[in-house]
Amino acid sequence: MPARRISRSAMPIRDPQTNLNTTSNVSHPTIVAMDPSENDDSAVHSQLCQHLRFLYPNADTERLADQVIAIFDDFNSQTPLPLHQLWSQEDCLLITYGDSIIDRDTVPLETLQQFLTEHLKDSVSAVHVLPFCPFSSDDGFAVIDYNEVNPKLGDWSQISQISQRYRLMADIVINHVSSQSQWFQNYCAGVEPGASYFMEANVGDDLSAVVRPRASPLLRPTETASGLKHVWCTFSHDQIDLDFRNPQVLMEFLKIIRLYLQNGVSIFRLDAVGFLWKEPGTNCMHLPQTHEVVKLIRTLTDAFAPGTWLITETNVPNHENLTYFGNRNEAHVIYNFSLAPLLVHALLTGKTEYLKRWMMSMPPAPVGCTYLNFTASHDGIGMRPAEGLLSDEEQLQLVETVGRFGGRISTRRTADGGQRVYELNVALFDALKGTIDGEDEWQVERFLCSQTVMMGLEGIPAFYIHSLLATANDQAGVEATQHNRSINRHKWDWQELQQRLGDESSVHHQVFGELTRRMQLRRRHAPFHPNATQFTLQLSDAFFAFWRQSTDRSQSIFCVHNMTNTTQELRLSDLNLISTDAWYDAISGRRFDEQTTVLEVTPYQSLWITNR
Repeated sequence: MPARRISRSAMPIRDPQTNLNTTSNVSHPTIVAMDPSENDDSAVHSQLCQHLRFLYPNADTERLADQVIAIFDDFNSQTPLPLHQLWSQEDCLLITYGDSIIDRDTVPLETLQQFLTEHLKDSVSAVHVLPFCPFSSDDGFAVIDYNEVNPKLGDWSQISQISQRYRLMADIVINHVSSQSQWFQNYCAGVEPGASYFMEANVGDDLSAVVRPRASPLLRPTETASGLKHVWCTFSHDQIDLDFRNPQVLMEFLKIIRLYLQNGVSIFRLDAVGFLWKEPGTNCMHLPQTHEVVKLIRTLTDAFAPGTWLITETNVPNHENLTYFGNRNEAHVIYNFSLAPLLVHALLTGKTEYLKRWMMSMPPAPVGCTYLNFTASHDGIGMRPAEGLLSDEEQLQLVETVGRFGGRISTRRTADGGQRVYELNVALFDALKGTIDGEDEWQVERFLCSQTVMMGLEGIPAFYIHSLLATANDQAGVEATQHNRSINRHKWDWQELQQRLGDESSVHHQVFGELTRRMQLRRRHAPFHPNATQFTLQLSDAFFAFWRQSTDRSQSIFCVHNMTNTTQELRLSDLNLISTDAWYDAISGRRFDEQTTVLEVTPYQSLWITNR
């Protein structure tokens, strides 16, 4: 067996009788009324003071810590869950907008619940409902009011209902707010709350090193009661960056987290958190204060809502992304951003070298941490995480190929004033309709292979709803909004979707049915625990393969994927299967006997070869 990763097989498995994430009976952090006579928050208070002293060295940190504790004054400090109970192989996440499926007779959040109940109750354990607050742009990421649910989607009761059956993941859009928010209106008027909440800069400040995900001007001139100001806009001029150097901004977001906990949210996605703290003259990315804010939030959720997961959204090169595990005291989960561009590249070119090289360089997640594996999202396929992994020529080839399949690109501005590709905007199903040589007949098989790779890897798989549904590029959506990202944000009519899923000849039926079958298979196999041992296998260049072993060492699964459009031969002897065990492919059900020495692996076929 190739020796790459340090085994964690001594780590105990979660007792299935106390599984916290089964779809039938999800257990969430319990909110308990606090009895001051029975509860001592001194340890939490002391830890908060350390965080706050680092962030605000000139402030009265004792008073600030008291203010934080008061926000959670009706929560009891509780014992954090054992690290091995945070997740299991049964965990699988759905990513969706609240209105990705619409029915004219029902509010969208109720339609979403109906879809989950009828089609996914045995397949997913968690649901990420993308921003559900009132907003002014960016499909929810320019929040007007964090305390309200967008009435076009539903209300807090529907949010809470979803959380009763599934772990509910929500966005904390923490870097910026809408220009239409009351905070920003107050800023312009010079009144609190808001007058001191936003990041300002002077036109002459040295901002040349600031990392941007957009090509628009960084500063927005704004007339205020105090005259003309220039406010910081990392993303767009409708998304105004907050100034966390003011501790009251932090307090506002802690109140939002408390509200979300009370409504059933148990997974927090800290959106664009890497940009949070700004210091002119720096690149304003991943500054030490940003990491300290994440640590502070982690301290609070561990103390008052144990079992809550923090996920940091940092669409950046891999080495930067990994820093958000901290010393196991920041994010529980980080996105595996490099997976999507490398996997798409491998499937379009038939070359696995870049994917294998990245896989072999990835460290095992620290105990109590894991990766969130995804291949598509509401944003597109980020290309920054491929920097340093794919050459410029390989990236250009990827861009050109996806462009031929109807995809588009978004760019970012570099420090030298130039532009680079920031993301590919495309529906993943259409991105895989062919190879660098053009379209072919293997689109469904190639797409299923991409999702099966994701399901097998160390970490928790996350399916974007339009991947599950094999949704094509929404070119009409792009024309309507004039935004490239709309290409992968289609809104399905509920009746039409039901018809497509029920039609056996429909590609949507075929893909959805097979993916959910494999999702359910995955849940039954302990080697797919998010922290189970993983080794990269060195087979022929046509194969991307890895070995997973359950944490008690009783079961192995060899995940083998033909990444080409030609049939390949696989010698079982190359896998070093233990001869005393009976082996079979969990996906096809095919069993292997002593006479089986060579397998014919068809284009884009995936195998889960296991001994149990």
